[in-house]
Parts: sequence; C-alpha cells; structure tokens
Amino acid sequence: MRTAKIPLRELLGEITPAERAQTRMSFEISNRLDALMRERGLSKKQFADALGKRPSEITRWLSGQHNFTIATIGMLTAFFGQPIVTVK
Repeated sequence: MRTAKIPLRELLGEITPAERAQTRMSFEISNRLDALMRERGLSKKQFADALGKRPSEITRWLSGQHNFTIATIGMLTAFFGQPIVTVK
C-alpha cells in the first residue's frame, strides 16, 4: 500500500475558506444528529423508520458529507423538537 507524501498542512491549504466552512458545518450537523439520536436511544434503523427514510440515508447524514437542505433541517428540527442549527 502506498502512502501520501504530501503534508496535511499542504493539503488543507488547497481548501478554500468556503469549503472549509461548509465541511465544518456538515460535521457539526452530523454530530448534533448523532447526539440527539443517542439522547433518544435511537438506532440508525429506528431513526430511519421514524422518518420514512432508508438506513443508508441516515448513514450518509451521519458521515458529515451530506449536503442538508433547509427542508431536511426543518423536518429534523420538528422531529426532535430542538434546533439542529442555530442562525445568529
């Protein structure tokens, strides 16, 4: 197996500030969902069933790489009865 010889700082330097912000926000949302699921004691399957989604979609949401729509964030906020994101 080959390993990359490029330092992490150099790789991160190629990411624009907008991309960095988007990635950070995606992971914050996925971490928030994971925490809310744990609070409720929901497995991925239970969560998916409650929302009428497939477990694979929940896995994508929790991966930190999903691009959430406002509609999905609103639906999740209503489901949990708590904000998923806060806008100031």
